[in-house]
Parts: sequence; structure tokens; C-alpha cells
Amino acid sequence: MAGKMSIRHRLVAAVLALFVTLACTVPFMSPTPTPIPVVVVVTSSQPTSLPPSPEPPTATAAPTETPITHSLYPVEMKLPSGIAYDVDSKDTAPEHRAPYGDSYKLNRFERPFTRQAMDYLPDLDIVTFRITADDTWYYVFAELNGDDPNNPELDPRYGVELDLDRDGHGDYLIWAAPPFTDQWSADHVQVYADKNHDTGGPSPERSDAPYNGDGYETLIFDGGRGDDPDLAWVRYVPTGSFLIEFAFKRSLAGSTFMWGVVADGGIKDPSKYYYNDRFTEEQAGSPEKSEPYYPINEVYAVDNTCREAYGFTPNGYEPLLCPRPEAPPATQTVGCVNPGQYHDQASCEAAGCAWVIDPRYIAAVVYHCVAP
Repeated sequence: MAGKMSIRHRLVAAVLALFVTLACTVPFMSPTPTPIPVVVVVTSSQPTSLPPSPEPPTATAAPTETPITHSLYPVEMKLPSGIAYDVDSKDTAPEHRAPYGDSYKLNRFERPFTRQAMDYLPDLDIVTFRITADDTWYYVFAELNGDDPNNPELDPRYGVELDLDRDGHGDYLIWAAPPFTDQWSADHVQVYADKNHDTGGPSPERSDAPYNGDGYETLIFDGGRGDDPDLAWVRYVPTGSFLIEFAFKRSLAGSTFMWGVVADGGIKDPSKYYYNDRFTEEQAGSPEKSEPYYPINEVYAVDNTCREAYGFTPNGYEPLLCPRPEAPPATQTVGCVNPGQYHDQASCEAAGCAWVIDPRYIAAVVYHCVAP
């Protein structure tokens, strides 16, 4: 009995030892840890949901410029008979000088030459200028010595200045740029106004340099853009030399005004008109070798004209007026004067008169002295 109990005790002890060993070595027998809660703090700067994808930008078409529509066009006009002349520098060009006609103080330029070198530029040398009109338009013709108004190296500007109140200060400048064709076009024509009346400085008949006015400062027409799309036109008329022909509305100038033309391949800046107020004569130079400031310098490659009157008879005192032709001297009567004072053939014929039969007498032959 004692032996059986000893064996049983040993068996129980072995089972207990095995259980203890398994309890210490088997991992799933350990307790499951309690999970730590995670707290997420949402602030106002963090969206609680993803923002929607932005819409792709819609392509915007570039704005298109409204096309210019013209309703009135200039017509074909014959050259008017009335003509004004400008100094022609062609004959003295080989000597690199102007013959005369450049009066800097009076804003009269005869400078169709390059700066300092004085090489001749015939496309800028105005020879004649004239004007005519119809019911709608004024037409101005400027004749030049050259043959290429589209000269790419020169890129010239041709213009018409209008002085409506005859005081020497320009009121409007019609200004045309290449390309020129033989068809009327407004595409490269501009019209400037001087609304503050400072072209010419304090005095239009002398140089006020250095003067910092703004010349023709207001652009009122630009290639058809403006209040009147038909205001001003230009074309090139090839002839033996060439003509630049302008047409502009009568409404721009009125019925009486003074006018002149300009060819500019140098400064080409309407806001600096008049150039003789912008630069001193020493700075500008001179195209005449007899002058102390020869050759030309700051004011170069430009030719302009004196001003003619339109629609009125000038009194001779208008600023910048073209010189008027001198009145011919009173003609002296030569030959027979008061033939009735002579009563004989000798004295009658000596006075240059004629001794002839008087037809009033029928019964007798009577002579008397008459004008031949």
C-alpha cells in the first residue's frame, strides 16, 4: 500500500512540474495588453476631408481688334496750277552743302543731309509744294528730288503742318510713315494736335533754345483709329522725281489757315517740335559752309518749308509766312503821250505819234496827230 502511494505521489509531482513548465514557456498563455487609445486633434487649419480637384483653366481667346471701316475716300485730283517753291540743294550736293535757305532762328531748315558727313539725301529734299480742295478734302502735294520714299535705311516721315489762327504756332501735324504706295491709305497716317499751344516756344519766329515744351503732344488720329476713321490719307505718286500727296478732311482745318510741309529722316519726333527751340544753333550745326557752325549736327536729315496762306490774303506780317514776290515797278509810258497837243507832222512824229487823215472831215483832207 505504501509502495502504491509513493508511485502516485511521484506521478502527481511530475504532472505539476510539467504544468508549471508549460505555463512559463507558452506565449499565448500571457495576458493580452489593453490597447492605448489614440486621440487625433483636428484644428481649423486642417481640412477634415480632401479638397476637390481644381477645374482646369478655361482657355481665353485673345481680344481681337475691331476692324476699321472707311466710308469716304479721297478722289483723283489734278495738280493745281498754284505752286510754291522750296530751296533745291541738288546742285550743291556734291559740295556737301546747301546753297542757302536755312534760317535756324526762323525754324526754316534746308538740311537734306546726313549728320556731320553732309551726304545728300534727295528723298528729303522738298522742291515744290501746293494745295487744292474739293467739297470734302484738302489735297497737299509735296514734290521731292528723290525716288524712294520707302528707303529702309532712312525710314522717312512726311508731314503737313497747319496753323489755324495764323500766329506761327502749329495747331495740327499730319504725319505719315512708310510703306507708301500709289493707292490712298490711312494705315500709316497719324494726326497730332498741340493743345497747350507750345510748338514754337514763347516766340515762333526765333529760337528759344533750350526749351522743354512737348510740341505736338496729343495723338487724335492713328491709322484710322479716332473720332473720324477717314480723317487723313496719304499716297505716293511716282513722277520724274516723286510726289507725296496728302488728303485730309476740310473739317480739320476750316476754311482759312496757314500751312507748310516737312520731310524728316533725323529726329522724327513730333513732341520735340520745333527743333530750333529744342537745340541751340551751335548744337544744331549749319548746312551752309559760310556759317560758323557748319556742318549740321544735332538737327539733321530734315527739310521744311515756309508757310503759305489758304483762304485769305496775308497782310505780310503773319509769322513764318513765305516771302511774297515783290510788286513790279510802275511801268513808264514810252512813246506817244497826249497826241492832241501836236499840230504838225514833225512834232507829232517826233513824239512817237502818227500823223494821219482825220476822217471827221469829208470836204477837205485834214491831218491830225493820234496814238499809233
